[in-house]
Amino acid sequence: MNKVRLGIIGMGNIGKYHAEYLLNHKVERGELTAVCAPTTANLEKYRPVKVFSDGEQLIRSGEVDAVIIATPHFQHTTLGIAALKAGVHVLVEKPISSHKADAERLIAAHKQYPNIIFAGMFQLRSEPRYLQIQKLIQEGSLGKLVRVNWINTDWFRTEAYYASGGWRATWKGEGGGVLLNQCLHNLDTLQWLCGMPERLRGFCQLGRFHHIEVEDNVTVYLEWPNSATGVFVSSTGETPGTNRLEIVGTLGKLVLENNRLIFTRNEKDMIEFSRTAEQGFAKPESTTSEIPFQNATLPHAAMVQNFVNAILDGTLFADWQHAGAADGRCGVGKEAGRVDRGLDDSKKNGQSRGGGFREFVSQITL
Repeated sequence: MNKVRLGIIGMGNIGKYHAEYLLNHKVERGELTAVCAPTTANLEKYRPVKVFSDGEQLIRSGEVDAVIIATPHFQHTTLGIAALKAGVHVLVEKPISSHKADAERLIAAHKQYPNIIFAGMFQLRSEPRYLQIQKLIQEGSLGKLVRVNWINTDWFRTEAYYASGGWRATWKGEGGGVLLNQCLHNLDTLQWLCGMPERLRGFCQLGRFHHIEVEDNVTVYLEWPNSATGVFVSSTGETPGTNRLEIVGTLGKLVLENNRLIFTRNEKDMIEFSRTAEQGFAKPESTTSEIPFQNATLPHAAMVQNFVNAILDGTLFADWQHAGAADGRCGVGKEAGRVDRGLDDSKKNGQSRGGGFREFVSQITL
């Protein structure tokens, strides 16, 4: 096989986007050969690409080597398992499932077919801004992780958005709200950069700003194994909103905001300086600089390119998909974060119980 025949199941907003760059040959050795939606009238424009109204029929058709599953969340598990059983490689849009138990079923199914590539779409890992942050953490420029704050409230959505599909913002159909749909990528990036927290306490307000049953306003307190702490805030009801990531280590501070990455570097480790300084109000000298980066070019296509490369070449995904270590510094691993429902009593009182980070985030092996 010298190219991968790709099918897209689900031709909503994101499915159409995937089709566009594939038809424009933005993925080398990848060819769009089939698309699927319940109503095929709007798919005629994609011909001579094969058109299907049933996802499992597309999987069994023999027209594809791999599928991108871009349906409503609740269909991800059954379609993913069907593809694995049929020997078809699978890339699932986020989240891989609506609920933790379904995600575990999908992961377990993949373990039965280890030669089939199974991936999730976490395209922020290809963004140069986060690659720059990862590089600084991995090379030790920040020292040991001390504190992380991410205010991620620029996800404003209207009532019309939630009314656009009956499955949206429901426990049954979507599996959650802002945590599962909008800021899932940011949560994945957070643990990819800084490692997996071991404890959290989350406060989730259900329908605070909208007539929905799931969370649309969230504040989470996090703790890492090395005693680093963090706060993550997200909302779909706040405007103009903020997207500010601040990571503090013993050797300095990174701030990513307004498309700028600012690094304030301590000349000496702050803990060591504190232990050896002779004056009570002294601080280590520091310098501030801006770290340049380019905006990502077609990050979704970059992920699909790595998916295709893995199928054809047997290579692991690119280094930017490797997850962080568990000691509060970034290392090399093979996990990818996925937000799951896992809130238990939050549906009753808007607050999650304290405990392991897996109440919010499950690790999946790709």
